[in-house]
Amino acid sequence: MEPLGQYPDPIHVVAHLSDPHLLATSLQYGVVDTAAHLERALERLARLPMPPQALVFTGDLADKAEPAAYAKLRGIVEPAAAALGAQVVWVMGNHDERATYSRELFDHDLGDSDAPQDRVYDVDGLRIVALDTSVPGWHHGELSDDQLAWLADVLAEPAPHGTLLAMHHAPIPVPMLRLAELIELHDQERLAAVVQGSDVRGILGGHFHFTSFSTFAGVPVSVASATCYTSEIAPDQRLLSGVDANQAFTMLHLYEDRVVHSVVPALDGPEVTGHGLDMLEPFNALTPAERFDMVSRKDSLLNKPPA
Repeated sequence: MEPLGQYPDPIHVVAHLSDPHLLATSLQYGVVDTAAHLERALERLARLPMPPQALVFTGDLADKAEPAAYAKLRGIVEPAAAALGAQVVWVMGNHDERATYSRELFDHDLGDSDAPQDRVYDVDGLRIVALDTSVPGWHHGELSDDQLAWLADVLAEPAPHGTLLAMHHAPIPVPMLRLAELIELHDQERLAAVVQGSDVRGILGGHFHFTSFSTFAGVPVSVASATCYTSEIAPDQRLLSGVDANQAFTMLHLYEDRVVHSVVPALDGPEVTGHGLDMLEPFNALTPAERFDMVSRKDSLLNKPPA
């Protein structure tokens, strides 16, 4: 559909999903079908009016870093991305293991190396940097001096449409889940020194299993919820609680001067009001003034409550 308001269409559309936690054969905690949840999220994504140019997965791709889980992930995501015409951007999480991640997702054998899995993607002039914040054997996040120097070199030359940083451990406070402060990204001021003044337009993260927004070094930060299970941030008499509910992903629409973030529930809800596609053809035949009148005027045929 053509733009109906005062803004043009966005230049880039990016889907941000996180924490699928796929398993080779078992259910997560014996009850959560992480593969089915991811499939349903991608089915909803395919129904959105503007298809994304990239699907960014910010870590914890495989719950136990099983080779078969990564194969299952590719089998679910890559056909969906191909149907959308979208690139896939993988990011390491604390549940992923570098050697298996590299071999199973990029067909690259690290050998004896345990090098961070940092990569740069070009999406029609939008640069997306996948930054590996994982620490082998630990759940918190870190960035080495070498990684920060590498990132500074990447950002030294601006990209045509700017840069998105994608990382698992988002550099934000976590006041809604205090225990998560113990597994946050360490020494965040060192990353801020690299990001400040660069062409970074947004930072994408996961890890916390609920949606959150903040700023970091003057840059918007968007944390996507999980597609597997989510953190209950208002638990009843529980120190920590994960629930098989409220899964979501985030859509980014990038314009020349701003980025719009929209949270999309990963599962369908019951419809209580709406209109079918049979209205689309007559709506398109209206003049701009008639369309405005139909949608904005309170007593129009569209806005009148049913009898």
